[in-house]
Amino acid sequence: MAASKTACVIGGSGFVASTLIKLLLQKGYAVNTTVRDPDNHKKTSHLVEFQSLGSLNIFKADLTDEKSFDAPITGCDLVFHVATPVNFASEDPENDMIKPAIQGVQNVLKACAKAGTVKRVVLTSSAAAVTINTLNGTGIVMDESHWTDVEFLSSAKPPTWGYPASKTLAEKAAWKFAEENNIDLVTVIPSLMAGVSPTTDVPSSAFLAMSLITGNEFLINALKGMQMLSGSISISHVEDVCRAHIFVAEKESASGRYNCCAINTSVPELAKFLKNRYPQYNIPTDFEDFPSKAKLIVSSEKLIKEGFSYKYGIEEIYDQCVEYFKSKGILQN
Repeated sequence: MAASKTACVIGGSGFVASTLIKLLLQKGYAVNTTVRDPDNHKKTSHLVEFQSLGSLNIFKADLTDEKSFDAPITGCDLVFHVATPVNFASEDPENDMIKPAIQGVQNVLKACAKAGTVKRVVLTSSAAAVTINTLNGTGIVMDESHWTDVEFLSSAKPPTWGYPASKTLAEKAAWKFAEENNIDLVTVIPSLMAGVSPTTDVPSSAFLAMSLITGNEFLINALKGMQMLSGSISISHVEDVCRAHIFVAEKESASGRYNCCAINTSVPELAKFLKNRYPQYNIPTDFEDFPSKAKLIVSSEKLIKEGFSYKYGIEEIYDQCVEYFKSKGILQN
């Protein structure tokens, strides 16, 4: 299937995109990828190393520059739009994240429409575009029909609200553009991602997933904030998320949105699991009156019914992360 196919991965220097590029090359795809600054060796050295795996061309492109996507997308069969502006400390999420995310999606899709060769576009959305709402209860099942409540976010402005708002509005803008321009679009909606990254830097999502083990108070509070805002701690292995991207790109019957989430838990439940599995680390288990049960479950039933299966459960995800953090000198043995 892949032997003569060319895929373009937008935003190649990130955690997901780097892993996706590696898997595509291993499957025999020729890959074009875009980065903001090809001369930033810290951000691109792993991509240069990947060139030994197969045909990988690195292009300079910026989400806000429409014309910069013409060259990398021309001649491609598949386009994976993984890039998104992230700035959690932003004082102005509207201009730092929301507008560039929407503009980026539109610029990439315009280039896809212009190219004329693109059979399908796969957009990386986020569980943050599905799960945030004012519902109460526990065990509420969230499927692909659910959308995050942007009105609630923009009026209540909880911490980091700009990111879920940008992911929701960018995905909605993508669907609108795809329908108006007859583009075959599929979206993958991953939860918090962990696992080993090919990038030089350890990704922020891996730090967040590992915060109960590393004891980083700021990130433990961010993890609690995530549960309070999005209703659960939902985790997947980055490689499974990338396998899901390729799966829906190649599977003709795939259409619409696909949640991609292997594990649904809460901070107290996760801490209890980690404490039992890694007794050598000082993992906190007393969370006082913090909710012990997740409000909701991000359901991957649609993806699984399509024929996808997860390779990694919670044990493998964390075993790999612990080894990865040891190898980076972040954790002691």
